Amino acid sequence: MSLAADKVQKRQLRQYFMITGNYWAFTLTDGALRMMVVLHFHSLGYSPLAIAMLFLFYEFFGVVTNLVGGWIGARAGLNTTMNLGLGLQVAALFALTIHPDWLTISWVMAAQALSGIAKDLNKMSAKSSVKYIVKAADQQQQENKLFKWVAALTGSKNALKGVGFFLGGFLLTTLGFKGAALAMALALIQVWVFSAAMLTEDLGKAKYKPKFRDMLSKSRAINVLSSARMFLFGARDVWFVVALPVFLTAEFGWTFWQTGGFLAFWIIGYGVVQGFAPKLVARNDQVPHPASATFFWASILTLIPIAIALTVNFNAWILLVGLLVFGVIFAINSSLHSYLIVSYANADGVSLDVGFYYMANALGRLIGTVLSGWVFQTYGLVACLWVSAGFVALAALISLALPKQSAVDH
Repeated sequence: MSLAADKVQKRQLRQYFMITGNYWAFTLTDGALRMMVVLHFHSLGYSPLAIAMLFLFYEFFGVVTNLVGGWIGARAGLNTTMNLGLGLQVAALFALTIHPDWLTISWVMAAQALSGIAKDLNKMSAKSSVKYIVKAADQQQQENKLFKWVAALTGSKNALKGVGFFLGGFLLTTLGFKGAALAMALALIQVWVFSAAMLTEDLGKAKYKPKFRDMLSKSRAINVLSSARMFLFGARDVWFVVALPVFLTAEFGWTFWQTGGFLAFWIIGYGVVQGFAPKLVARNDQVPHPASATFFWASILTLIPIAIALTVNFNAWILLVGLLVFGVIFAINSSLHSYLIVSYANADGVSLDVGFYYMANALGRLIGTVLSGWVFQTYGLVACLWVSAGFVALAALISLALPKQSAVDH
């Protein structure tokens, strides 16, 4: 490598760590805000379906943002999308500091829309940037390294989101809803200003100027993986987003602290498992074959909500144990998916492919969130678990259509 090329790579590496730090800071506020909204509006007497509707625009605009954000990232660079995301999250948090009498469902939905756009701009920027800085002597080594880097980024992000859940419960208890939102806004605005000054490298800018129609993926492998991802995350959120927090507070009588703390512990553990997924999935330090690995782990995951649904009425604490097991297996599935999309993505304009993939992810979360409120309110938690099992089974079947060869050979 020439001296000039080495300097460019080091500069890009510094920019990547800056993007990752921003992603971590954003994730703390994102996790805290989600927990605050669920617990605060449940305490005000809102129904599970009404609480789910508060997240409707958050998830819907995530679908749109990933498509358009991937296109913007390919044209303007990932630093632009990252700073835009941070600024929108600051605006969303300030919007929630108004007088409580004005904090209507429509206002909160609008603020959540801004937060949803911000979240997916940040996620797309961080995940896409990994592709540009992972270098190795040969393709096999590069794929192994890519799997580890993506797993580390995804795992650390989710661990911090778990800390954010705990932070949300803590801030809501000590400062109240308005005070908590204001404190997070003031903290994040400092990160935003620092990021705007320091993020200068056009990491991720495509050599060609992608047209608007290029937002849609033309790769069969990415289309299949995206479809499986949609059902995978729908399966998680159909019982995790609204049904579980409300169930824990209503049926177990848990306080905000207890509910936020337990879900924080779950997310943190989930993130830790994601970080170690390459050691659990890869044999002899070799990346797994996509079709067989994704089908195998999704098939195992399908059995867990079925087992919980069949036994939870005998002992409610089975739900908590089952949730922990679900988190471990789900983390492996998610980490494997996250690696495959970065591996499959076209190196020039990678954010286009990653954005399309996370559009499907956001669509699955949107479906899961709406169903979480409606199914739980109408039929109860057990019904949510059966829907979850059906979604994971669909993800497993779809993954069989992935290329039979390894991602290295793709």
